[in-house]
Amino acid sequence: MFLFLSKLLPLFIYPLGLACLLMIVALVSLWSRPRLAAGAIALALIYLLFGSNGWVAMQLARSLEWQNLPKGELPAADAIVVLGGSTISQNPPRPWVEILDEGDRVLYAAKLYRQGKATKVILSGGRIDWRMSGPSESSDMATLIETMGVPQAAILQDPTSLNTYENAVNVKQIMATQGIRRILLVTSAFHMPRSLRIFKKLGIEAIAAPTDFSVTQQSIDELQSTPEGTLLNIIPDVEKLRRTTRVLKEYVGMAIYWLKGWI
Repeated sequence: MFLFLSKLLPLFIYPLGLACLLMIVALVSLWSRPRLAAGAIALALIYLLFGSNGWVAMQLARSLEWQNLPKGELPAADAIVVLGGSTISQNPPRPWVEILDEGDRVLYAAKLYRQGKATKVILSGGRIDWRMSGPSESSDMATLIETMGVPQAAILQDPTSLNTYENAVNVKQIMATQGIRRILLVTSAFHMPRSLRIFKKLGIEAIAAPTDFSVTQQSIDELQSTPEGTLLNIIPDVEKLRRTTRVLKEYVGMAIYWLKGWI
């Protein structure tokens, strides 16, 4: 039940969900309380305009993504841990396992392995039955990473975890059985602050290896360089709204995990 509610309730905090709620309030109160209706419409519009603004979305994303930037070259470790949330199973008519934007996690992990940063790769992620059917995310990631040159003998899987906290708990158990002491933690940059805190809270020696950055120094410079770029970032855009929503999801997740004592 906690897992379901943790996915459902925050939807009404994110820009699209809250805007829809405010519009419902406006419709219900339009004739009896027109001022309330007007206020609800105004709040919905303001929230959507701010959430889909390029400046707002970029600064929010940067506040998470740039927290754990590596200082120089990553050191070697005993294992590379890749967190799930990046794959779609091979359900017809898909010809193969497919990846989401977060698929950079798998690509980067394979690169780190081929650079000799670790001799083991731990793939962590199950599959929530009521969200997507198919094999576990760890299995899908294994399919991908083997194709990129990581041998099956080097791959360890956690196929049952359903959230980031369970990722860390299950990975810790695998580390104990395999004698693994230090890991490189690979996940999306916006997801790294919460993930790293969870792993360290459990006493795991984890080194941040973030990937899947949406904000770079070049994108910041381009945003400020031309009037055309400035104008386009003021105009509402669904991709900017999605970026804002992802960041808000992480901050909500941090709050929930802090309340539960997980970070």
